[in-house]
Amino acid sequence: MNFLKMEGTGNDFILTHEIESESIKDILKTIPSICNRKTGVGADGVIFILPSSLADFKMRIFNSDGSEAQMCGNGARCFSLYLKLLNLTKLDKISIETEASVVITKFINENMIRVDMGKPVLEGSKVPVSFCGHPVKRRQISVGNKIFNFTAISMGNPHAVIYADELSDELVLDYGPQIECHPCFPQKTNVEFIKVLSEKEIAMRVWERGCGETQSCGTGACASVVSGIINELHGKDILVHLPGGELQVQWNGSESDSVFLTGPAKKVFEGKISIPVDLNS
Repeated sequence: MNFLKMEGTGNDFILTHEIESESIKDILKTIPSICNRKTGVGADGVIFILPSSLADFKMRIFNSDGSEAQMCGNGARCFSLYLKLLNLTKLDKISIETEASVVITKFINENMIRVDMGKPVLEGSKVPVSFCGHPVKRRQISVGNKIFNFTAISMGNPHAVIYADELSDELVLDYGPQIECHPCFPQKTNVEFIKVLSEKEIAMRVWERGCGETQSCGTGACASVVSGIINELHGKDILVHLPGGELQVQWNGSESDSVFLTGPAKKVFEGKISIPVDLNS
């Protein structure tokens, strides 16, 4: 399998268009080993570029543990750049079918891409989270010896946004995995830890469902900005500082309107990997 290794603000992926849709199931078991950073290629996930009857292309993305993600903002930007680099499209505005919805990417320049991420979901049962509410904000859960207040947002995948004075390793690495699997999140959740820096800036660290801590999360950045707006903590056009770089997120505060995510995408290297096939499957 030929592939490109790509990254968007440090969130890295293995991308290929050489696997047909019906063949994906045959290599799912190998995804954790491919993504392994010591014995494999190393990545937060694998993205397959597929044909679509609903959009220009279809994206399927699998986390490093082999679980499938419904949507990925950083992945969508890498996906679009992949298409350009391999001359699979000449379009500057590309529609992409995902498991969650159809998103639209637009090239601002060579490697800066704006993504129409669609409308945020604030209804608790649709995030999903066990708490009732529209929105579900500042709700308390007990994790270990701490009480956390979270706001639940879906950007095609579930997020729990938590505010803190400092974004410590203990907070992210110790409590992140416990919150991810908390019983109030029936499909587990991505966990964003946020420090509000000003009216126009926030700092973020993320514990991603199925990945662990990553350098960046596009849907998480969007969910965090939506959370900050509905909690009246900052403005509507926000620079998000992440360990892997910076993302710009805009939302006008109306549930009927899309969230927009702008950030870079970059090719890291290209390669080829042998995929073992189980002839008995």
